[in-house]
Amino acid sequence: MNAETTGALIAEIRQERNMTQAQLAEKVHVSDKTISKWENGKGFPDSSIWESLTEALGITVYELISGMVVKNENTSGNYLKSRFHVCPICGNIIVSSGAALIQCHGITLPSLQAEAIDQQHNVRIEKVEDRYHIIIDHPMTKQHYIPFIASIGYDGVHLIRLYPEGACEAEIPIAGTKTILFYCNQDGLYRVNVR
Repeated sequence: MNAETTGALIAEIRQERNMTQAQLAEKVHVSDKTISKWENGKGFPDSSIWESLTEALGITVYELISGMVVKNENTSGNYLKSRFHVCPICGNIIVSSGAALIQCHGITLPSLQAEAIDQQHNVRIEKVEDRYHIIIDHPMTKQHYIPFIASIGYDGVHLIRLYPEGACEAEIPIAGTKTILFYCNQDGLYRVNVR
């Protein structure tokens, strides 16, 4: 919880709803000075009023605490807009079909931004019958490895989990695959367009 980001969100939404600090204060049964204190990042709303505050602002408690609004882009069914999140503590891999507030171990996980392949990450993709055989020349030590390879197509996401000291390769169906992604635990997410 960050008082400054939450305060900025309260001020932004209050102004979007054409409410004065006094009007918001009346709705949540606090003084307008308290609203001002929150909006300036000098305090945080007490948990006992979170429900009335979020109702007055039209946001969720998660949005209030995180200080950011999760916008529904209505991307359901469009797997090409899938987003990947990886927990730095446990290595948990979470895939969402659009914008989402994802948390693991009390940490809000950012959506990973896929980059084009660089020279450090050499990928070979071979067609073997109806599948892509993907081989990545990369160390697979406990400190530096590729935790997953995934394919994204119009009909879904196919994710293959890899483990340290194992082979850095996978097979993925060719049918429907548009993009192949892989994640390096030290360098981030990379993409290869196959169509």
